[in-house]
Amino acid sequence: MPSDFDQSEFVDSDVLTTARPIGRATTMSDSPSASRPPSREELDARVSDAQQQLAELKRKQDELERERAGLEEARRRRVELQTGREEMLHHLARGLVLLEEAELKSRRDSEQMAKSLVGLRESLAKVQAVNEESWSAEAYNVELTRALTAIENARMEWNGARLKWPLLDGALPSATGAATGAGPGKIQGHFLGAQSFGELCRIGFALTWPVALAVLLGTVVTVLLRR
Repeated sequence: MPSDFDQSEFVDSDVLTTARPIGRATTMSDSPSASRPPSREELDARVSDAQQQLAELKRKQDELERERAGLEEARRRRVELQTGREEMLHHLARGLVLLEEAELKSRRDSEQMAKSLVGLRESLAKVQAVNEESWSAEAYNVELTRALTAIENARMEWNGARLKWPLLDGALPSATGAATGAGPGKIQGHFLGAQSFGELCRIGFALTWPVALAVLLGTVVTVLLRR
């Protein structure tokens, strides 16, 4: 029976011994070439690569700068939008409230002035309607009482309008405008507050005595008619 196959029988030990020193010699001969300084072409290539890398970095830096500038501009505009929006909301809301209050005051003043105009027109018509020539002898006292009552009522209406509207006393237009904006109640309060006690008594007497006189005359006429 043949023996097992042995690979070592086909290996020449002399060849292996000779090959190993050759390999070491080849390695030793390649080592100095690996540590030699770079040539000019290699340096030029490296410089070119470095310049390309720098150019790429510069391009990326420029892109980042433009992006940063765009972001800063967007942030500034956003802040401007937020600030302007809050500012205008505050101003517009406050302006609407002030204008609405002014409109309400003007409307009230207009209504008060319209009432004063109606009262003055009615009083003027009643005073103009007084005609002594049309009175008869029998109704003379009645017509006289009626005429005096109309005149005193017109005087009361006139005095009340003077208290509300200083323009009727010849006040300056600027002062009138300021007084109109303040309102009739404030005008009357300032007017009465500026008067002395004696003047206030006279104003009160001027406003009340026509009523008392009208009542007295009415009582006298009633007594005369009953007789």
